[in-house]
Amino acid sequence: MGFYSFLRDDRLIAASLGLGTVGFLLAMRSILEYYRDEAEIKPTPPKTQYITQDTEDSLGLSTLESLLSHYNFAIRDTALKIVSGRAVNDSSAVYHLLWGITRIDYEERMETLRALAFAMEDNAFQEPLSALNNPKAYSALVRCLELCLDDAEHEKIDDPLYDEYYLRDIGERRCLMLVSQLVHRYGVDKFIEAGFVERWLAKQPWGDGDEERQKNFTMYMDRRKNRISDICFHLKTCKAGRKALFKAKLTPKSRRSKRERVDQNHIKVVLEISMTNEDDLDGPSQAEHVPRVNDQTAEEQRLRRRHREAMVLNDGTHSLGRGDIIEREHDSNS
Repeated sequence: MGFYSFLRDDRLIAASLGLGTVGFLLAMRSILEYYRDEAEIKPTPPKTQYITQDTEDSLGLSTLESLLSHYNFAIRDTALKIVSGRAVNDSSAVYHLLWGITRIDYEERMETLRALAFAMEDNAFQEPLSALNNPKAYSALVRCLELCLDDAEHEKIDDPLYDEYYLRDIGERRCLMLVSQLVHRYGVDKFIEAGFVERWLAKQPWGDGDEERQKNFTMYMDRRKNRISDICFHLKTCKAGRKALFKAKLTPKSRRSKRERVDQNHIKVVLEISMTNEDDLDGPSQAEHVPRVNDQTAEEQRLRRRHREAMVLNDGTHSLGRGDIIEREHDSNS
C-alpha cells in the first residue's frame, strides 16, 4: 500500500509532468535546429588553384594574347607578369626591346621603353636588372637619352628654386629611372664607358661659358634631389667620373690652394708646439713619455691634470707665441 500511495502523491505527479515538459521542449528544439542547419544552403568555397611553372610554360602566344584582353583585372595582371617574366629570361626579346628604344620614331621608342620598364619592375624575377648589365644595354640607354634631347625644348638650368626634372618628357624620365637603378646596383663605370657624360649630361643647357656651366652644375648638385643629381653624385665619387665631368667642363680641376696647404701646415705646427708645451708643464725632461704617477697620491694627480688644462688659439696668420696659450685659472687651495 505504501508504494501505491507514493505513486498517487500529487507532488510526484507534478514533478513528473514538469520534467516531461522540459524534456519535450529540449527535444523539439534540437530537432528544429537540426532541420534548420540541414535546410541551409551554404555557398561552395572556391577551390584554390596555383599556377605552376609547367602551367605557365604550356601557355601559347595566342592564349596569352586572349588573356591580356580579358575583362578580369586579376587575369590580365597575371598574364602581364607571365609575359614580362618570359621577356626578361629571353635574351632575344631583351635585345629587341633595346633595339626599339634606339629608334628615332617617338611612338615606337616610347612603346618599347614602356615595355622594357615594365619588364624590369617584375618582382617575380629575382634579378631583372641583370638582363641589362651588358655593354649593349648601357649603350642603348645612353642612345635613348641622346634621342630624348630633341623630343622637347629644354630651358637653361640656372634657377636655384625651380626643379625642372618632373616636367621633363616621360620617356626621358623612364630612361633615367633605369639608369639610376643600374647605377645603384652595378655602379657607374659602364655608363661612363658608354659616354653618358659626353653624349647626354654635357649637352644639357647648363650655360654658355665654362664658368657659367660649372656654376650651374654645382648649384644643381647642391639644390636638387632627383635622379639626375643622384647619378651625378655617383659620377663624382669615382675617379673616371670626375675626369669625365672635367672634360665636359662641368667641374673645375680639383686642386688644393696654396692657402689651404699653408693653413694645414700652421695647424700641424700648433699641435706639435702644444704637445711640447704640455711636456714642458709636466716636468723638465721631454724624453719621458710615461706619466710619473706612481709616487703621487690621488689628490696630487687631480691637481696635476688641472694645471695642464690650456687652450691654444692661433688662426695661422702669425707665428705661435706665449700669448696664444690660454691657461685655466686655478686656486692653489682647491
